Amino acid sequence: MNNISKDRDYSSISPSARSLLLLKGFTDIPFALEAAKLISRPNHYRPDFSIKDLTFWARLLHFESRYKSINQLLTNLLVQNILEISSGFSFRGLSSVLNKELYYIDTDLPEVITTKLGLLDDLLPHDAIPRGELETLALNALDEAAFTSITNHFPKGELVIVNEGLLVYLDTDEKRKLCSNIRKVLRQRGGYWITADIYVKSPNRLPDLQMNDKLQEFFREHRIEENKFNSFEEAEAFFTSEGFIIDKEAEAEHQNSGALKYLLANATQEQLENMRRVGRIRASWRLKLAD
Repeated sequence: MNNISKDRDYSSISPSARSLLLLKGFTDIPFALEAAKLISRPNHYRPDFSIKDLTFWARLLHFESRYKSINQLLTNLLVQNILEISSGFSFRGLSSVLNKELYYIDTDLPEVITTKLGLLDDLLPHDAIPRGELETLALNALDEAAFTSITNHFPKGELVIVNEGLLVYLDTDEKRKLCSNIRKVLRQRGGYWITADIYVKSPNRLPDLQMNDKLQEFFREHRIEENKFNSFEEAEAFFTSEGFIIDKEAEAEHQNSGALKYLLANATQEQLENMRRVGRIRASWRLKLAD
């Protein structure tokens, strides 16, 4: 089990972080548009809201809602230490420390972090005085020693561990290793694990929402579909077996998504009904230790 992170090359995951940022540039997610422009240079990035592709708007709605679901589950927590793992080109940490007295550690694989550090100076407003402290560090979250070392950076107090998208890249043994790393830290410090990454397999895919060849190849390469849970009940049972219980589940807030009006404008009534029939494929949970 301890050799899991050493036996696999995770670097090929990172291009997905870039493509997701270019998608989020269409939203009001903090710093997404600015970062998309910077990372696109020397090309000029400008969101094209005239796109008619229903799949595009459905994906945007999905990822915008996923991002905001974490904010929802962070609301009203008094914890001031936050560790984000596998953050990609999300700048939740930067946005958080500008507005709150938090100690926020933002982590991902080395090549993502190298690029991200290059963007941070350009993204930080010149007259901004952060209220909190932000560290941006390289971390493979399956590396127990590195995981523990980084969490030791935090001052005393409970800890919230956040991830937006990671579990679908991990097989069952790797998921268990991640749970073990998180469980050990929360047992020492107390706190929560917020994951927006509870995906279930969906055999009833809509013909109107087909992935392109490049995305399909990415899913096959990383066994995305196989790594999903068979059901939400199975997912809950898995976390229960790892010593966690669901403290709270995020409520769907699609009405707060800027993508919703574009999806509605480009979908027929039949397509909308078909999408409703497919049902939920993802959940965001705030977990805590059972004991």
